[in-house]
Amino acid sequence: MGETGAAVIIGVGPEQGLGAALARRFAAEGLHVYLAGRSEEKLHRVASSIRQTGGSATAVVADATHEAEVEHLFSVVGDTGQGVEIAAYNVDSNIPSLLLETDAETFSLLWRQNCLGAFFFGKAVVRAMQPRSRGTLFFTGATASLRAKPPFTAFATAKAGLRALAQGMAREFSPQGIHVVHAVIDGVINGERARNQFPDYVKAKGEGGLLELEAIAETYWAMHRQHPSAWTHELDLRPYKEPF
Repeated sequence: MGETGAAVIIGVGPEQGLGAALARRFAAEGLHVYLAGRSEEKLHRVASSIRQTGGSATAVVADATHEAEVEHLFSVVGDTGQGVEIAAYNVDSNIPSLLLETDAETFSLLWRQNCLGAFFFGKAVVRAMQPRSRGTLFFTGATASLRAKPPFTAFATAKAGLRALAQGMAREFSPQGIHVVHAVIDGVINGERARNQFPDYVKAKGEGGLLELEAIAETYWAMHRQHPSAWTHELDLRPYKEPF
């Protein structure tokens, strides 16, 4: 354990999910981790598991699509006086729907969760990091960030917006010492969500066909540790078996 300060992750769900995996990895380095999401039960379960292994964590219920709740999250962090070293926007909501079957409510919901919430979160993160002129901000993207395919056109529209937000923030705030990373997850993550929602697909992928949670988290940590003379803004992660 070598780092001090805080890591803030929004979009934390089940223990076998990417948000929780990131939290465990950052906590293992000595950072106090703030876990944010909409399910209090899931947040406390992840926080408890981190504490049981010697880490430090605080659960804060927050919906990323409500700016006031995001601001409250960072007020909780700010009240402790801890500097934010790492922040990750890990909200990922997807609803398959062919275009002519997609109503305005669904389209707007996907945009709010995948893009607007990232805007609220990103602003709050920058304000927290600017006084110390350092920190890493991660946005978790998807295959759809780069290309749209039915029945996920609405989802891709939102993820493409997230990518544009990350690019603009990187160009604006990198000179201030804030490292903005857009991570494209190009494949299926081996977590609770995939195994519950499409188990047959997971089985068909076979050994080595899914992204492992700990491997993704390790890559995020490596990005945080990069020297500022050689920062990565965007990278893509996929299983070695995955076609692209």
